[in-house]
Amino acid sequence: MMFALVSTLLLGSIGFYLYQSLQREIAWRDDQALLGRLERMQALISDSDSIEQLRGRPKLYENMLGNRDNLLWIVDDTGKVLIEINPVGMTIPKLPAAPHARLVDDHASEPVRLAWQDVMQGDRGLTLIAGKLLAEREQMMGAYRLKLWLAMSVGALLAFVFGWWVSQRGLRPVRLLAKRAAAIDVQHLHLRLDEFNELNELKLLCSALNQMLARLEDGFAQLSRFSEDLAHEMRTPLGNLMGHTQQALRRSRSIEDYQNLLVSNQEEYERLARMIDSMLFLARTEQANARVNVEQINLHDLIEQLCEYFEGVAQERDVQLLNQTQDQLMGDPGLIRRALANLLANALRYAIPESAVTISSRVMQDTLDITVHNHGEPIAAEHLPRLFERFYRCDPSRNQPDDSGGLGLAIVRSIMQLHGGSVSVDSTEAGTSFHLAFPLKRA
Repeated sequence: MMFALVSTLLLGSIGFYLYQSLQREIAWRDDQALLGRLERMQALISDSDSIEQLRGRPKLYENMLGNRDNLLWIVDDTGKVLIEINPVGMTIPKLPAAPHARLVDDHASEPVRLAWQDVMQGDRGLTLIAGKLLAEREQMMGAYRLKLWLAMSVGALLAFVFGWWVSQRGLRPVRLLAKRAAAIDVQHLHLRLDEFNELNELKLLCSALNQMLARLEDGFAQLSRFSEDLAHEMRTPLGNLMGHTQQALRRSRSIEDYQNLLVSNQEEYERLARMIDSMLFLARTEQANARVNVEQINLHDLIEQLCEYFEGVAQERDVQLLNQTQDQLMGDPGLIRRALANLLANALRYAIPESAVTISSRVMQDTLDITVHNHGEPIAAEHLPRLFERFYRCDPSRNQPDDSGGLGLAIVRSIMQLHGGSVSVDSTEAGTSFHLAFPLKRA
């Protein structure tokens, strides 16, 4: 319908332009013919000795008129008609004086186009009047308008029919694409729409849909792994609690045994509490309306506070903490402190004895990069891409009392996303480095 409407408007505009152009061209030619007749009559009058001699030779001016649509009057200054060619018996119009040729439309009795001019012959004045009846012109233009309307109507009908045919044929790949996309469900997220890439019109759309399917597949896979890992992480402490409690209830125990059981259970409760707190934190940071309280932070002072906090753990593991930061940072102090604390705890956990954990910073273009480096066993390359997923561990058996439950690095990534930054890791024989990239230009 839109194609037919646009085509009709286009055809109508072209038809209107052609009609107006033809009408102006015909009117201009008629005006030139009338003015030419006045000039020729003036030339005849000048070449004749008297108007009476001209009246005696009517063939001189009758031949120039050509058909019944032309009118001619020569009137003297007393109003007497000296020469008249008036096949329709039209009344002589009353016209004002015109020392130069003038043109006017007259619709008193019949539509007519008039041209007149006052001239002198000897000592008397004459008025030359030439006319062109417009009935034939209007009849011709009416027939032309009718043909234009018929052509526009047929053109609009053809535009609708061909537009429908073209749209049905052209949108067939879109319908096939929609049908194929509708068939992709949770069990078939691996399918792609590559067979439509050959069509230029759908190439960009197919690429966008394939990228969306890839993101959905990755997200669904992560969600499945998250559910499985969550069940595993919750089952372990709950199983320990149930086993210890059932073992204690089999027979009467001393007060000291019950106290030891409560202490053991307290450790499991704390582990569950840390896990739930971390999950709640991740859920809040991933909400669309999550905001950060941006303040200017002295990075050296913040890292110094964290080094003092972890000093006891570092001495226990014979590891030295080196603070080599000196830049200013815009961000949420609490969130950045938590992210750096998770990285420091992770670095101390896997650092080899008699080594150093170094925290450094440097500015690269529009980014502030904070690096936490420790010397230890390198992380295998296959673990690096999944290191920041929830509950993911390179070695699940290496659980320690202060373990974050596999959520520490996931929390770091969420905090960096809140600040518009990113986190990355590289691990070699020289050690493992975690990089926090903060954008220096914030909105």
